[in-house]
Amino acid sequence: MSVNREAGPRCLADLRREEHSVRLRRLAPRPALTPTVSVVMSSKRPHLLASALAQIALQRHVEVEVLLGLHGIADHPLARRAVEECELPISVVSADAGTPFGALLDLAAARASGEFVAKWDDDDWYGPEHLSDLLLARRASGADIVGTAAEFFYLEPLTTTIRRISYTSEVWTDFVAGGTILLARDDFPGFEPLPRGVDAALLKSQHARGARIYRAHGLGYVLRRSHSEGHTWQLPLAHFLKVAHNQWRGFRPSLLLEAS
Repeated sequence: MSVNREAGPRCLADLRREEHSVRLRRLAPRPALTPTVSVVMSSKRPHLLASALAQIALQRHVEVEVLLGLHGIADHPLARRAVEECELPISVVSADAGTPFGALLDLAAARASGEFVAKWDDDDWYGPEHLSDLLLARRASGADIVGTAAEFFYLEPLTTTIRRISYTSEVWTDFVAGGTILLARDDFPGFEPLPRGVDAALLKSQHARGARIYRAHGLGYVLRRSHSEGHTWQLPLAHFLKVAHNQWRGFRPSLLLEAS
């Protein structure tokens, strides 16, 4: 596969058209009552918590509560400060580092009171209309589970952004980016007590039971990738370079991320 090392005018023009299409979709009428979403996140990286919670607080057109699992970092000063300064309703569950990732997520998710449950990853970037776009896709499609395509990746050690388009968007599917899963709380089965692959296990089990899964656009979401040992999804950086359709120097998300 050939890669555009620096996306040219045509590639950027195509991206701008896609962004405009999303903005037009957002003009659709919204529900009379503001949707309530319980955002579930687990973290073992205290230095990322403040940024992650700030991004959740910026979400538009939704009422959000945060269900936070602290994975062996409950006593870390950065974690305590991030929780204290969070502007949203927040419920914290802590566990030692030996607790399986999925088990801690499930303990946090059990406290959900919102109409919807959404998965959030502490190390990724989300645009301020991430949740409202997912809810719009759910209303339009009638899906049981919605999520985004995993399109944009920031390869931190290489200070490089890539876009992968092999996972098409606005389609029925059995796979969405794990950090973007959203479904009704009444349909939420809980997370399995696995050390990794928690998102994939949920999607696989629900798809096998007949749940309809819809993959929306991934323009307002960027996955951070460092060295593989730092992630539950363990793939080398070379893999992302190989599958890239576009490649840019530095942090170059879609404009829908509204990154400053």
